Amino acid sequence: MQANFWDERYSASEYIYGEAPNTFFAGQLQKLKPGHIILPCDGEGRNGVYAATQGWTVSAFDQSTEGQKKALQLAAKKGVTISYDIADAAEVDYPANSADAVALIFAHLPPEPRAILLAKVLSWLKPGGRLILEAYNPAQLNNDTGGPKDVSMLYTEEILADSLKALHTEMLETLRLHIEEGTYHTGMSDVIRYVGVK
Repeated sequence: MQANFWDERYSASEYIYGEAPNTFFAGQLQKLKPGHIILPCDGEGRNGVYAATQGWTVSAFDQSTEGQKKALQLAAKKGVTISYDIADAAEVDYPANSADAVALIFAHLPPEPRAILLAKVLSWLKPGGRLILEAYNPAQLNNDTGGPKDVSMLYTEEILADSLKALHTEMLETLRLHIEEGTYHTGMSDVIRYVGVK
């Protein structure tokens, strides 16, 4: 989706996905020793800011300047600092082997930029670094609880297994669960969860 779509959505005064981190992301982060984490498509910053409160050095990016504004406001409110760039997922880059973790939380992109981003994620991770992912799977099209309506932007176990062959898969599961994340992610949802180690 285009930056102007997200700018319009994020221009609301409230945090449309809430200020609390994604539950799965927060739970996975608790298992790790803080280091450097990259958060693509971090929107209003709830996950990046949470990571910073847990002692992580955070590099986040998104296309939306409105998202960036709200992320930096949330960081200030929580008394932490994050690096947050305005960037396109297919063009952004970070040094190879620089991240202890990368988190893709509802980072939905069309197939081509998604493939480019996943390949970059593999290079950014240090040996032993982890990818944490939660996203919608195609069954989410039957729900009115968030996510793109284009099936090509949704994730399947096959897409992840194929794109992330270079990682050791610790978790890959498709499940249906109740999510409560602000205005746009509330209700029964069909998601996919993945954790892989380089």
